[in-house]
Amino acid sequence: RDSGNPDRKYRFGWELVEPQPGVLVGINTGLPSVLVQEALAERRVTELQDYDHVRPEVKYGRENSRIDLLLTGRGRPDCYVEIKNVTLVEDGIALFPDAVSTRAAKHLRELEHVVAGGGRGVILFCVQRPDAAEVRPADHIDPDYGKALRHALENGVEAVALGARVAPDGVTLETRLEVVCPNQP
Repeated sequence: RDSGNPDRKYRFGWELVEPQPGVLVGINTGLPSVLVQEALAERRVTELQDYDHVRPEVKYGRENSRIDLLLTGRGRPDCYVEIKNVTLVEDGIALFPDAVSTRAAKHLRELEHVVAGGGRGVILFCVQRPDAAEVRPADHIDPDYGKALRHALENGVEAVALGARVAPDGVTLETRLEVVCPNQP
């Protein structure tokens, strides 16, 4: 993609890869927030459609964090949404994370604190590829994240996963995916 910005260090950005014939994967890490905000504005995320206001990148928490989206609505508890970009798929299963991520586990702890304080905490997996049927923690890559996700879900954090249609002309969140957390090995 041509940014059109001559002052940018690298004028072009890498948007898509094709890891196997016919499977396009969106790799722009800045895109998931935009995609989710678009889905929220169009009321396509059922669990979150009762919120009227969306604020991106709000500081919060005990561990000096910044939430991807803070949703507010009259008569609704504040809803903190942490978005995770998912690009790894093995045998039709989307896996997160694709590398060890202590930061991702920190975000889950922060969401647990939100829930304990009466708010809503949502981990939203944005799967930028069309070949996934479900999302699971990548226990074989980061077992600590898998434990943290299971703990967060047991303590009231909600998990939502959305799959994308990926094409050269754009990426759109269209598919609802199940989040599955089998017993950790």
